[in-house]
Amino acid sequence: MKESSPPRPSAGLPHRRLCLAADVEQYSCLDTRTQSAVQSDLVTMLDEAAALAGLDRAAWTRQPQGDLEFAVLPEVTPEDAVLGPFVHHLAVRLRDRNVHSATQRLRLRMAVDIGVVADAALGHAGPAPVAVARYVNAPQLKAALAVLTAADLAVIVSDRLYQDVVRSGCHDLDPAQYVRAHVRVKEYGGYGWIRVPGHAPDDVRLAVAEQPQPKSLPQADTAHLTTLSQYVHQGAAVGRDVTGGLTVGLPVPYPTADSGPAR
Repeated sequence: MKESSPPRPSAGLPHRRLCLAADVEQYSCLDTRTQSAVQSDLVTMLDEAAALAGLDRAAWTRQPQGDLEFAVLPEVTPEDAVLGPFVHHLAVRLRDRNVHSATQRLRLRMAVDIGVVADAALGHAGPAPVAVARYVNAPQLKAALAVLTAADLAVIVSDRLYQDVVRSGCHDLDPAQYVRAHVRVKEYGGYGWIRVPGHAPDDVRLAVAEQPQPKSLPQADTAHLTTLSQYVHQGAAVGRDVTGGLTVGLPVPYPTADSGPAR
């Protein structure tokens, strides 16, 4: 009897994939002719870096956006090969290009995350594409390139990738080379880890520190909080204005006037 293979998922079914975005810094300041040349160089360098890292760029689902390329990588892509060799070779290609090219210097911000992705009418949907779009525009990542003027590439990876991949040490990944940043862009908030190839983490930390950190949520004004008036009587909660957890134990008497509020 011939065995039947499991059904293939439909095109729009969510799946977990590695997502990557590479964005050209200060692209809008370039004239049309230079923009065209920069786009061509960006694609060439991404192709070359991927080939040297043993990655098949032809299998990437790519979504070009002018100064930015967003890509969803195949399921079998090793995350450490992207964060290690691919980033290394891309940094080398950028450096060589900028040293020997007479055209405008090309500098990149790159973001990488892994998570749920679904095909959609205009490209992709899901938390991972959204996170990558926010990470690549993180103020701290932009500050790293603005302060470290000799840098050609600044990379930010999600906290999930840092914890699961970078800290494993595969492909000579060094966790100490990454600097944590609290990213808040639009409605997105989360932690990312920034690395600038060729620059010490202390330099990156100082550069990131020049960007004000997102404000934490304001603390509740305790002066206006109402004293809780609920208590436990014969195993039942009596009263109002309770927030948080409530532990019900043995029945306790109603508090007298001089015993203070129930705790």
